[in-house]
Amino acid sequence: MVVGPPPRPLDADLAVPGSKSVTNRALIIAALAEGVSHLDGILRSDDSYWCVQALAALGVDVAVEGTSVRVAGCGGRWPNERAQLYVGSAGTLARFLPGALAAGTAGEWQVDGSAQLRARPIAPLVDALRELGADIAYLEAHGQLPIRVRAGLTGGKVAISGRVSSQFTSGVLLAAPYARRPVDVEVVDQLVQPEYVGLTIEMMRAFGADVEAEGCERIRVRPRPYAARTLTLEADASTACYFLTAAALSGGRVRITNVGYRSLQPDARFVDVLERMGCRVDRGASYLEVVGPARLRGGFAVDMRAMSDQALTLGAAAVFADAPVTVTGVPHIRRHESDRIGVFVSQMRRLGVRVDEHPDGFTVYPADPRPGGTLDPHDDHRQAMAFALLGVRVPGIHIGDPGCVSKTCPAYFDFLAQLGVSVAYR
Repeated sequence: MVVGPPPRPLDADLAVPGSKSVTNRALIIAALAEGVSHLDGILRSDDSYWCVQALAALGVDVAVEGTSVRVAGCGGRWPNERAQLYVGSAGTLARFLPGALAAGTAGEWQVDGSAQLRARPIAPLVDALRELGADIAYLEAHGQLPIRVRAGLTGGKVAISGRVSSQFTSGVLLAAPYARRPVDVEVVDQLVQPEYVGLTIEMMRAFGADVEAEGCERIRVRPRPYAARTLTLEADASTACYFLTAAALSGGRVRITNVGYRSLQPDARFVDVLERMGCRVDRGASYLEVVGPARLRGGFAVDMRAMSDQALTLGAAAVFADAPVTVTGVPHIRRHESDRIGVFVSQMRRLGVRVDEHPDGFTVYPADPRPGGTLDPHDDHRQAMAFALLGVRVPGIHIGDPGCVSKTCPAYFDFLAQLGVSVAYR
């Protein structure tokens, strides 16, 4: 894929696709629920595809039509009591599915994923579920997929680390309504992206779960099956940030019409960072709008822990600021689809951009990147999406393996073209 500057500053309104995080939470809960749920606004992407495929392999009746899905819940009794489940590279599914399986009344299943996903840690989740009575075994390497899960969840008290991923906590919580006793979860260490645990709690409550929470650090879930619901899911604030940043880089305007500042998704607050860089921001209940300045401002450091998916987005924008920008607080992104810090630093240096690497982030210095450079996203959708933003200002940014964006937003490059950015396949 080759990306280049638009002929004029961007000026557009855009509705973005559904949220991966919301979609997979809703699908898992609807599958566990009693009754038939109807979900509108789902994200059609690789991760949601693997979730639907896994539920179908478990015998759940899932019918997808466009961005709507009908899920006939199993009431916590998985119809297929034996199955081999493959989850691709879907990190959310790998963290949500084991607990949901353990929450079943009977059965034994194997869960495996891609080589990329096998390399990502899963031990904090497995340890926590075992504390609650789950029978889970590693089939190859300790702390990694593949695993074997047997049905049965007792409940009780469990402490779980929040340092590596909030998804481990969410994976325990999603299963908790089907434990035989109440589940008390205490998050120790510093919780990465606590807003996503809050998102899990709100989704559980929407399906009727009995959840008490003191912030996102102490949570009690009492046994009560989920009840089917009809819901419209929120659009993806993370995806919206790329197009808002494109406006900032072009000195133009983009309004996202279907994600607002009140969203529980933490990335909706990325507009605060863009405002700090000199953008004019309009924050609505159901929309976000950014107007870019003549020159982006730098000269600051920002802790991106709460919205770490946008660390690379900020890094790409910082190249064109008037002073260095430092990203901190995101050591955990080294263990995502790629070492996001190491890969970003190495690829920016290919373009002649000075970037200092830190254990928990990086510092980007203002630069005029070399045109025509080829960047390798290392099969990481966040890398590819951030690299494409450089093309808003630099001619001929070549991106290898552009199809990796299908994990989150398959139409990403089509949206950029719709906004006026030059996009061509090679």
